[in-house]
Amino acid sequence: MSSSLPAPLASAAVAPTTNRVRVAVSAPDPISREGVLSQLRRHPEVELQPESGPAAVALLIEDTLDEAALTRLRRAVRSEGARAVLVAGTVREHELLEVIECGVGAIVWRHEATAQRLVQAVLTTARGGGDLPADLLGQLIGQVGRLHRGASDLPGTFLSFTKREVDVVALVAEGFDTSEIAMKLSYSERTVKNVMHGLTTRLNLRNRAHVVAYALREGYI
Repeated sequence: MSSSLPAPLASAAVAPTTNRVRVAVSAPDPISREGVLSQLRRHPEVELQPESGPAAVALLIEDTLDEAALTRLRRAVRSEGARAVLVAGTVREHELLEVIECGVGAIVWRHEATAQRLVQAVLTTARGGGDLPADLLGQLIGQVGRLHRGASDLPGTFLSFTKREVDVVALVAEGFDTSEIAMKLSYSERTVKNVMHGLTTRLNLRNRAHVVAYALREGYI
């Protein structure tokens, strides 16, 4: 007596899960990376990619956010336009906006990084949503509010220059072209162009030289 399933049932049993989210995991040490991988492997909605492969979501594990960590975040988002999930030990208030600007869609505290919490953050980020711990969300709202209030005295503008905008414009002022700026800051060329286009549009400026002149006059660089 054969124990094999009928053809339709056998096909259903081995059919691959569709609409899986491709996730690339990176960490500063192999133990942390393997810990996250072992949690995600149990969830069929997630497809794990090699660290260097293309992915819809880049999941990065960082204890602290120094400049090297921020560079890794930018690189992860740059390569395939992936959004990022950050698993972090701490995010200080002055780092929060910069982390969001790097393309992070979700932040998970390391001590809360259960399999369920990680998958929730990955799926939310893949859909283009945001997922922040309540304390960080409150900080973000407060920072944005302060920026808006600070911009109210500057006619024709909203918000001040972000750190990313300052970094790009400072290199433009030094004579670097788009590709050189992208390489130095670990951005894509498209990101650099978008930063300059956003500034000229938001501030009603004519061109790159006008942006540099404005930044110098206002003391941003």
